[in-house]
Order: sequence, then structure tokens, then C-alpha cells
Amino acid sequence: MSTVAAARPTPYSFEPASTALLVIDMQRDFLEPGGFGESLGNDVGQLRRTIAPLAALLADVRAAGLTVVHTREGHLPDLSDCPPAKLHRGAPSRRIGDPGPNGRILVRGEYGHDIIDELTPLPGEPVVDKPGKGAFHATDLDALLHARGVRSLLVTGVTTEVCVHTTVREANDRGYECLVLADCVGSYFPEFHRVGLDMIAAQGGIFGWVADSPQVRAALATTSVSHPSS
Repeated sequence: MSTVAAARPTPYSFEPASTALLVIDMQRDFLEPGGFGESLGNDVGQLRRTIAPLAALLADVRAAGLTVVHTREGHLPDLSDCPPAKLHRGAPSRRIGDPGPNGRILVRGEYGHDIIDELTPLPGEPVVDKPGKGAFHATDLDALLHARGVRSLLVTGVTTEVCVHTTVREANDRGYECLVLADCVGSYFPEFHRVGLDMIAAQGGIFGWVADSPQVRAALATTSVSHPSS
């Protein structure tokens, strides 16, 4: 058992063999300078600050042998999996499926849809393509985690108040214990980031725990686990 003593609201203990690192939507469309996110007037630097700590954490998690799962938000080329309530959001020419700086916006197979080079998944690491904000909606993520015996999640990625928050809420409803790493999640809006983390840890950890990645890396320093092939 490993423990992150500095977590909010209380120390967070987890069994490495049943814990996965979840890397949510670290995609070019959201993080690349000159990409879709920046074209909307957002400061992508607010998201890119997560890359270095997440890359360091990812290296330690891999070395320790924990499960790593990546997600990507995006849709089929014909947009048949994109409901009108989502498809019609945003200004014309800046909607899902429209031509963007890195190909059609949030369409699977386009350059902008894929994960940034700094965090490229290794062979064998699952990549879950999701059509919604939450990583459990209309995906096989729950079955994948159960098959690997995962019951705890180290949650990272973007954005704090949207896809990260939605996924943590979904995970909580399914019985997973979640530790959100504050320096490895980000929002275009710093206030949303702060409040989103406060909401997770509020009321004794209503949705989970919050900590910084150095504390988790320290807890993993002497950890080594192995998993059966799946």
C-alpha cells in the first residue's frame, strides 16, 4: 500500500497493483500553439504547464508498472456519434467537424485529434476514444479497468472543470477512488481550475482527493508491480 500524506482532504492510500494513471485528452487540438483551442482566444499556456510534470509522472508510473490509460475526445468522420446539443455549440466555422488549424476539429484520425508528442502512448497502453466529456460515456473504459483489476485512479489531463471533472464524477458513481493531480490537470481559466479542484475535495472528498504529482512520485519510488497480459 502506498500513501500520499499531503493529499486533500485527507491522506490518500492506494494499492499500486489496482491503480491506473488516467491521462485525459492531452490532444493537439486543445494544447498546441496555433491550434483549435488557441484559435478560440484561449491561452494554451494554461494547459501546457501540465506537460512537464505529467511527463515526469508518466515516466515514474511506467517504471513502477502501473496501468496507463489515455483518452481522446473526438468523433467519427460522419459525426454520427455527435449529438446536436454538442455539434451546434460554438461559432460557425469553429464547430466540431469544421476545418481547423490541424484538420477537421475533434474528428478522429485528424492530426489535431491525436495526443501531443511529449506524451505519446507506448505500445500496449490503451487509448480510449470518447464522444463525450466523460471518459466512461459510450466507451469501454469501465470494462477495460475491471479487466485489469483497477479500483483506484490517478487522474490527469484537461480541462479541469470539463472533461476531468465529468470523468471523476462518473468514476465516483462507479466506485472508483480518484486522486486528481493538481499540477497535472489544467484549464484555460485559472479560476475554474481552482474551484474545480476545491469541489472535488470538498465535504470530506465528495468526489475524491487532490494532491500534487511530486507526492505521488515519492510514494511510487519504491513501487514495482506487474500485471498479467490482457
